[in-house]
Amino acid sequence: MSGVSAASVAVELGGGVLLAPLLPGLVQHWKARLQGRRGPSPLQPFRELRRLWGKSAVDPTGSSLVYRSAPTIVASSLTAAVLLVPVSARAPALGVGRDMLVLGGLLALARFAVAAAAWDVANGFSLMGASRDLTIAVSTEATLVLALAVGALVAGTTSLSGMIAGTAGGGVWSNPALGLAAVAFALVLVAETGRQPIDNPDTHLELTMIHEGPLLEYAGRDLAYLQWSAAVRHWLVLVLAAQVFLPHAQSAWEQLGVLPLVLVVLCAGLALTETLTAKMRILLAPRLLALGGIAALLGVASWLVQLT
Repeated sequence: MSGVSAASVAVELGGGVLLAPLLPGLVQHWKARLQGRRGPSPLQPFRELRRLWGKSAVDPTGSSLVYRSAPTIVASSLTAAVLLVPVSARAPALGVGRDMLVLGGLLALARFAVAAAAWDVANGFSLMGASRDLTIAVSTEATLVLALAVGALVAGTTSLSGMIAGTAGGGVWSNPALGLAAVAFALVLVAETGRQPIDNPDTHLELTMIHEGPLLEYAGRDLAYLQWSAAVRHWLVLVLAAQVFLPHAQSAWEQLGVLPLVLVVLCAGLALTETLTAKMRILLAPRLLALGGIAALLGVASWLVQLT
Protein backbone atom coordinates (compact mmCIF):
# COMPACT_ATOMS: atom_id res chain seq x y z
CA MET A 1 0.00 0.00 0.00
CA SER A 2 1.39 3.39 -1.01
CA GLY A 3 1.84 6.27 1.40
CA VAL A 4 -1.13 8.23 0.09
CA SER A 5 -3.34 5.12 0.30
CA ALA A 6 -2.31 4.48 3.90
CA ALA A 7 -2.89 8.13 4.81
CA SER A 8 -6.33 8.02 3.17
CA VAL A 9 -7.30 4.95 5.18
CA ALA A 10 -6.07 6.58 8.41
CA VAL A 11 -8.05 9.77 7.76
CA GLU A 12 -11.13 7.84 6.64
CA LEU A 13 -11.24 5.58 9.70
CA GLY A 14 -9.91 8.07 12.23
CA GLY A 15 -12.17 10.86 11.09
CA GLY A 16 -15.30 8.82 10.42
CA VAL A 17 -15.17 6.58 13.48
CA LEU A 18 -13.28 8.53 16.16
CA LEU A 19 -13.56 12.24 15.36
CA ALA A 20 -17.03 12.44 13.78
CA PRO A 21 -18.68 13.73 17.03
CA LEU A 22 -16.41 16.77 16.83
CA LEU A 23 -18.32 18.05 13.77
CA PRO A 24 -21.75 18.55 15.42
CA GLY A 25 -19.86 19.84 18.47
CA LEU A 26 -18.24 22.55 16.35
CA VAL A 27 -21.59 23.50 14.80
CA GLN A 28 -23.27 23.84 18.20
CA HIS A 29 -20.32 25.78 19.65
CA TRP A 30 -20.20 28.32 16.83
CA LYS A 31 -23.96 28.63 16.70
CA ALA A 32 -23.94 29.64 20.36
CA ARG A 33 -21.14 32.14 19.73
CA LEU A 34 -23.04 33.70 16.83
CA GLN A 35 -26.05 34.09 19.13
CA GLY A 36 -23.98 35.81 21.82
CA ARG A 37 -23.86 32.81 24.16
CA ARG A 38 -20.86 30.97 25.54
CA GLY A 39 -22.33 27.64 24.51
CA PRO A 40 -21.01 24.12 24.97
CA SER A 41 -17.47 23.04 24.21
CA PRO A 42 -16.89 21.41 20.80
CA LEU A 43 -15.95 18.31 22.82
CA GLN A 44 -19.38 18.10 24.48
CA PRO A 45 -20.60 15.26 22.18
CA PHE A 46 -17.69 13.12 23.35
CA ARG A 47 -18.64 13.76 26.98
CA GLU A 48 -22.24 12.82 26.23
CA LEU A 49 -21.17 9.59 24.56
CA ARG A 50 -18.90 8.69 27.48
CA ARG A 51 -21.70 9.37 29.97
CA LEU A 52 -24.23 7.31 28.03
CA TRP A 53 -21.79 4.45 27.47
CA GLY A 54 -21.50 4.03 31.23
CA LYS A 55 -25.26 3.51 31.63
CA SER A 56 -27.22 0.35 30.92
CA ALA A 57 -29.81 0.13 28.16
CA VAL A 58 -33.53 0.10 28.95
CA ASP A 59 -36.13 -1.96 27.08
CA PRO A 60 -39.70 -0.59 27.23
CA THR A 61 -42.45 -3.00 28.17
CA GLY A 62 -43.72 -4.88 25.14
CA SER A 63 -40.71 -4.15 22.94
CA SER A 64 -39.39 -6.91 20.69
CA LEU A 65 -36.23 -7.78 18.78
CA VAL A 66 -37.06 -4.99 16.32
CA TYR A 67 -36.54 -2.36 19.01
CA ARG A 68 -33.49 -4.00 20.57
CA SER A 69 -31.65 -4.57 17.30
CA ALA A 70 -32.22 -1.09 15.81
CA PRO A 71 -29.18 0.63 17.43
CA THR A 72 -26.88 -2.17 16.27
CA ILE A 73 -28.27 -2.04 12.73
CA VAL A 74 -27.94 1.75 12.59
CA ALA A 75 -24.37 1.75 13.93
CA SER A 76 -23.37 -1.09 11.59
CA SER A 77 -24.89 0.65 8.56
CA LEU A 78 -23.11 3.91 9.31
CA THR A 79 -19.83 2.11 9.96
CA ALA A 80 -20.12 0.46 6.54
CA ALA A 81 -20.89 3.88 5.06
CA VAL A 82 -17.67 5.24 6.58
CA LEU A 83 -15.76 2.43 4.86
CA LEU A 84 -17.55 3.29 1.61
CA VAL A 85 -17.10 7.09 1.41
CA PRO A 86 -13.50 7.93 0.42
CA VAL A 87 -11.60 10.98 1.60
CA SER A 88 -9.42 11.19 -1.52
CA ALA A 89 -9.34 9.92 -5.07
CA ARG A 90 -6.56 7.46 -4.15
CA ALA A 91 -8.32 5.91 -1.15
CA PRO A 92 -8.27 2.10 -1.49
CA ALA A 93 -11.43 0.02 -1.25
CA LEU A 94 -12.04 -1.34 2.24
CA GLY A 95 -14.23 -4.30 1.44
CA VAL A 96 -17.57 -2.62 0.73
CA GLY A 97 -16.81 -0.93 -2.58
CA ARG A 98 -17.30 2.74 -3.39
CA ASP A 99 -20.60 2.80 -5.27
CA MET A 100 -22.84 5.79 -4.63
CA LEU A 101 -26.04 3.71 -4.76
CA VAL A 102 -24.77 1.49 -1.94
CA LEU A 103 -24.33 4.63 0.16
CA GLY A 104 -27.95 5.59 -0.42
CA GLY A 105 -29.03 2.08 0.57
CA LEU A 106 -27.03 2.12 3.81
CA LEU A 107 -28.44 5.49 4.86
CA ALA A 108 -31.96 4.28 4.03
CA LEU A 109 -31.45 1.05 6.01
CA ALA A 110 -30.39 3.00 9.10
CA ARG A 111 -33.42 5.28 8.81
CA PHE A 112 -35.76 2.31 8.34
CA ALA A 113 -34.39 0.56 11.46
CA VAL A 114 -35.10 3.61 13.63
CA ALA A 115 -38.60 4.02 12.17
CA ALA A 116 -39.39 0.33 12.70
CA ALA A 117 -38.25 0.59 16.32
CA ALA A 118 -40.58 3.55 16.85
CA TRP A 119 -43.47 1.48 15.51
CA ASP A 120 -42.45 -1.46 17.70
CA VAL A 121 -42.79 0.44 20.98
CA ALA A 122 -45.83 2.40 19.72
CA ASN A 123 -44.94 5.58 21.60
CA GLY A 124 -47.03 8.40 20.17
CA PHE A 125 -44.26 10.99 20.15
CA SER A 126 -41.74 8.53 18.68
CA LEU A 127 -44.22 7.62 15.95
CA MET A 128 -44.80 11.29 15.10
CA GLY A 129 -41.06 11.87 14.86
CA ALA A 130 -40.57 8.77 12.72
CA SER A 131 -43.40 9.67 10.36
CA ARG A 132 -42.02 13.20 9.93
CA ASP A 133 -38.53 11.85 9.35
CA LEU A 134 -39.77 9.44 6.68
CA THR A 135 -41.81 12.19 5.03
CA ILE A 136 -38.69 14.30 4.65
CA ALA A 137 -36.51 11.29 3.81
CA VAL A 138 -38.42 10.58 0.59
CA SER A 139 -37.39 13.95 -0.83
CA THR A 140 -33.94 13.88 0.78
CA GLU A 141 -32.92 10.53 -0.68
CA ALA A 142 -34.24 11.41 -4.14
CA THR A 143 -32.32 14.69 -4.13
CA LEU A 144 -29.20 12.91 -2.84
CA VAL A 145 -29.28 10.40 -5.70
CA LEU A 146 -29.90 13.12 -8.30
CA ALA A 147 -27.04 15.26 -6.98
CA LEU A 148 -24.67 12.29 -7.00
CA ALA A 149 -25.91 11.40 -10.49
CA VAL A 150 -24.56 14.71 -11.75
CA GLY A 151 -21.16 13.87 -10.27
CA ALA A 152 -21.37 10.42 -11.83
CA LEU A 153 -22.11 11.91 -15.26
CA VAL A 154 -19.18 14.30 -14.98
CA ALA A 155 -16.79 11.56 -13.83
CA GLY A 156 -18.23 8.82 -16.02
CA THR A 157 -18.60 6.41 -13.10
CA THR A 158 -20.77 5.78 -10.06
CA SER A 159 -17.68 5.04 -7.95
CA LEU A 160 -17.24 7.74 -5.33
CA SER A 161 -13.44 7.57 -5.69
CA GLY A 162 -13.83 8.06 -9.43
CA MET A 163 -16.21 10.96 -8.82
CA ILE A 164 -13.64 12.70 -6.60
CA ALA A 165 -11.02 12.27 -9.31
CA GLY A 166 -13.41 13.24 -12.11
CA THR A 167 -14.57 16.47 -10.47
CA ALA A 168 -11.06 17.59 -9.42
CA GLY A 169 -9.39 20.59 -11.01
CA GLY A 170 -11.01 23.62 -12.56
CA GLY A 171 -11.91 22.37 -16.02
CA VAL A 172 -15.16 20.56 -15.17
CA TRP A 173 -16.45 23.56 -13.23
CA SER A 174 -16.73 25.64 -16.40
CA ASN A 175 -20.06 23.88 -16.95
CA PRO A 176 -22.84 24.87 -14.49
CA ALA A 177 -23.77 21.20 -13.90
CA LEU A 178 -21.65 20.72 -10.78
CA GLY A 179 -22.71 24.11 -9.42
CA LEU A 180 -26.36 23.14 -9.69
CA ALA A 181 -25.60 19.76 -8.09
CA ALA A 182 -23.83 21.59 -5.26
CA VAL A 183 -26.99 23.60 -4.58
CA ALA A 184 -29.02 20.39 -4.43
CA PHE A 185 -26.50 18.68 -2.18
CA ALA A 186 -26.41 21.68 0.16
CA LEU A 187 -30.10 21.07 0.90
CA VAL A 188 -29.39 17.35 1.39
CA LEU A 189 -26.63 18.27 3.82
CA VAL A 190 -28.99 20.37 5.92
CA ALA A 191 -31.65 17.64 5.93
CA GLU A 192 -29.31 14.72 6.69
CA THR A 193 -27.69 16.55 9.59
CA GLY A 194 -31.05 17.63 11.03
CA ARG A 195 -30.34 21.36 10.89
CA GLN A 196 -32.56 24.40 10.44
CA PRO A 197 -34.64 25.19 8.49
CA ILE A 198 -35.49 21.48 8.12
CA ASP A 199 -35.20 20.54 11.82
CA ASN A 200 -34.14 22.17 15.06
CA PRO A 201 -31.56 20.04 16.92
CA ASP A 202 -31.89 22.18 20.06
CA THR A 203 -35.58 21.58 20.66
CA HIS A 204 -36.75 19.34 23.49
CA LEU A 205 -40.45 19.67 22.71
CA GLU A 206 -41.79 16.28 21.68
CA LEU A 207 -44.47 17.76 19.43
CA THR A 208 -41.90 19.42 17.15
CA MET A 209 -39.10 16.83 17.13
CA ILE A 210 -38.16 15.13 13.86
CA HIS A 211 -34.81 13.35 13.99
CA GLU A 212 -34.74 13.23 17.80
CA GLY A 213 -38.34 12.03 18.13
CA PRO A 214 -37.79 8.33 17.31
CA LEU A 215 -34.98 8.17 19.91
CA LEU A 216 -37.13 9.12 22.92
CA GLU A 217 -37.42 5.55 24.22
CA TYR A 218 -33.69 4.82 24.05
CA ALA A 219 -31.19 5.29 26.87
CA GLY A 220 -27.70 4.25 27.89
CA ARG A 221 -25.50 2.46 25.39
CA ASP A 222 -28.27 2.15 22.83
CA LEU A 223 -28.68 5.91 22.77
CA ALA A 224 -24.89 6.29 22.55
CA TYR A 225 -24.90 4.16 19.38
CA LEU A 226 -27.62 6.31 17.86
CA GLN A 227 -26.01 9.62 18.78
CA TRP A 228 -22.67 8.45 17.41
CA SER A 229 -24.41 7.40 14.20
CA ALA A 230 -25.97 10.86 13.88
CA ALA A 231 -22.48 12.37 14.16
CA VAL A 232 -21.20 9.97 11.48
CA ARG A 233 -23.93 11.26 9.14
CA HIS A 234 -22.34 14.70 9.56
CA TRP A 235 -18.97 13.24 8.56
CA LEU A 236 -20.31 11.44 5.50
CA VAL A 237 -22.22 14.31 3.92
CA LEU A 238 -19.59 16.93 4.77
CA VAL A 239 -16.82 14.81 3.22
CA LEU A 240 -18.90 14.32 0.07
CA ALA A 241 -19.60 18.05 -0.07
CA ALA A 242 -15.90 18.86 0.28
CA GLN A 243 -14.54 16.27 -2.14
CA VAL A 244 -17.20 16.15 -4.85
CA PHE A 245 -19.40 19.26 -4.79
CA LEU A 246 -16.75 21.88 -4.08
CA PRO A 247 -13.70 22.66 -6.24
CA HIS A 248 -10.76 20.58 -5.03
CA ALA A 249 -7.21 19.76 -6.06
CA GLN A 250 -6.25 16.88 -8.31
CA SER A 251 -3.43 15.69 -6.04
CA ALA A 252 -4.58 13.18 -3.41
CA TRP A 253 -2.11 14.61 -0.89
CA GLU A 254 -3.57 18.08 -1.38
CA GLN A 255 -7.09 16.68 -1.02
CA LEU A 256 -6.15 15.13 2.33
CA GLY A 257 -4.34 18.23 3.51
CA VAL A 258 -7.14 20.66 2.71
CA LEU A 259 -10.00 18.39 3.88
CA PRO A 260 -9.84 19.32 7.63
CA LEU A 261 -9.97 23.04 6.80
CA VAL A 262 -12.90 22.58 4.42
CA LEU A 263 -14.80 20.54 7.03
CA VAL A 264 -14.31 23.31 9.59
CA VAL A 265 -15.55 25.92 7.11
CA LEU A 266 -18.61 23.80 6.27
CA CYS A 267 -19.40 23.41 9.99
CA ALA A 268 -19.19 27.19 10.33
CA GLY A 269 -21.55 27.50 7.36
CA LEU A 270 -24.08 25.20 9.05
CA ALA A 271 -23.85 27.25 12.24
CA LEU A 272 -24.40 30.49 10.31
CA THR A 273 -27.35 28.99 8.42
CA GLU A 274 -28.99 27.90 11.68
CA THR A 275 -28.48 31.36 13.14
CA LEU A 276 -30.01 33.18 10.17
CA THR A 277 -32.98 30.87 9.51
CA ALA A 278 -35.94 29.58 11.49
CA LYS A 279 -37.43 26.10 11.37
CA MET A 280 -40.01 25.87 8.60
CA ARG A 281 -43.32 24.05 8.71
CA ILE A 282 -42.95 20.33 8.22
CA LEU A 283 -45.08 20.29 5.07
CA LEU A 284 -42.85 22.90 3.43
CA ALA A 285 -39.63 20.90 3.92
CA PRO A 286 -40.31 18.46 1.03
CA ARG A 287 -41.00 21.41 -1.24
CA LEU A 288 -37.64 22.94 -0.37
CA LEU A 289 -35.89 19.65 -1.07
CA ALA A 290 -37.85 19.33 -4.31
CA LEU A 291 -36.21 22.57 -5.43
CA GLY A 292 -32.90 20.84 -4.86
CA GLY A 293 -34.04 17.94 -7.00
CA ILE A 294 -35.01 20.35 -9.77
CA ALA A 295 -31.57 21.99 -9.54
CA ALA A 296 -29.91 18.57 -9.85
CA LEU A 297 -32.06 17.70 -12.88
CA LEU A 298 -31.05 20.99 -14.48
CA GLY A 299 -27.45 20.00 -13.81
CA VAL A 300 -27.99 16.69 -15.59
CA ALA A 301 -29.57 18.48 -18.54
CA SER A 302 -26.75 21.04 -18.64
CA TRP A 303 -24.09 18.33 -18.81
CA LEU A 304 -25.96 16.34 -21.46
CA VAL A 305 -26.40 19.46 -23.59
CA GLN A 306 -22.65 20.04 -23.46
CA LEU A 307 -22.00 16.47 -24.62
CA THR A 308 -24.25 16.91 -27.62
